[in-house]
Amino acid sequence: MSFEAIVLAAGASSRFAGGKLLAPWGDGVLLDGALAAAFAAPVQSVSVVWGADARVPAAATAFAARTGEGHRLRLIHAERHAEGMAESLKAGVASLEFQCAGGFVFLGDMPQIAPTIAAMLKDALADGALAAAPTFAGQRGHPVLFSAALFPALLSLSGDRGAASVLSGLGDKLTLVASPDDGVLRDVDRPGDLGVGQT
Repeated sequence: MSFEAIVLAAGASSRFAGGKLLAPWGDGVLLDGALAAAFAAPVQSVSVVWGADARVPAAATAFAARTGEGHRLRLIHAERHAEGMAESLKAGVASLEFQCAGGFVFLGDMPQIAPTIAAMLKDALADGALAAAPTFAGQRGHPVLFSAALFPALLSLSGDRGAASVLSGLGDKLTLVASPDDGVLRDVDRPGDLGVGQT
């Protein structure tokens, strides 16, 4: 069975004053980091969900072309993105082929996910979990891998809390996987966060 990846990149970046995902990062833009992790995952395709910033599709397309991944990139417009993260997540999940075994959910503003994490999450799902997430220093991070069995629950979400409510009800059907570093926790909210962790 195959897996898919979703990169949530539809937000307005209000705490950043807009344009966050296209802010300079390394040799490219911030979104590139999340895309690199998503394309490194054991997935057939990567669906970038965009909304508030109309430049995101071009940035994602440029990254995919530059890295030879253009054939695996899908662009999904979340028409109701302004209503909260749940709407962006639902747009991504609804676009997936429901024959897949599950979907990874990456956040576009988390550029430091270790490329080995996704394979570790996939192994956890193979052992019978309904979802798997990385942890570091006792905190749960991203990306999260959801079994296709959870897609209906994800499609029923609303508001701006994402999938936290779905995960909180899983009990021992959520497997937590120790991350080798804190990249699974590091997101960029404000301009001052851009310098953290860059080399």
